[in-house]
Amino acid sequence: MGHDAHRVPRPAGAAGSGDDALDHDAEEVIAAVLTASRMLVGVSARALGRTAPSLTLPQLRALVVLDGRGPVKLAALADALGVNPSTALRMVDRLEAAGSVTRQANPGNRREVVLSLTDRGRGLVAQVLADRHAEIATIVSRLPADRRAGLVKALRALTDAAAEPPVAPRPAPPPEPSAP
Repeated sequence: MGHDAHRVPRPAGAAGSGDDALDHDAEEVIAAVLTASRMLVGVSARALGRTAPSLTLPQLRALVVLDGRGPVKLAALADALGVNPSTALRMVDRLEAAGSVTRQANPGNRREVVLSLTDRGRGLVAQVLADRHAEIATIVSRLPADRRAGLVKALRALTDAAAEPPVAPRPAPPPEPSAP
């Protein structure tokens, strides 16, 4: 199925004016991004299900933020996740009970609490991200090399527009040893 098969048809009688074409092009981009987003959420959910089935995607996101930013205050975590501090607090309560996060008094202000990943939390993040990396690598390997270059350019433009910090390319993780 080629690219044109994914094209959203214009309404009957729609003129080809510049504004209409721009709106149609924007809608095509939105549809493609939503489709890719659905695929990537599925990859993440499968990786999470294989590694830590009791962990939710929002909880994983919190662990990834803590992994990337190091120890942070609750308000900073809530801000990074785009949730209310009370929502972040309930999430941290669950993650702490599961042994993935610790709370410690801030040395600079004893009334503040700093959140950190435990070794278990770091291990979960590493496992899920490695699993996700492997599945995405399989998908990317199906693309011809010339399409990969265009995809990199387009995805960087999209993530730049969203002010999303880049992830550095890295070698694929070693394969899991097979069971005897």
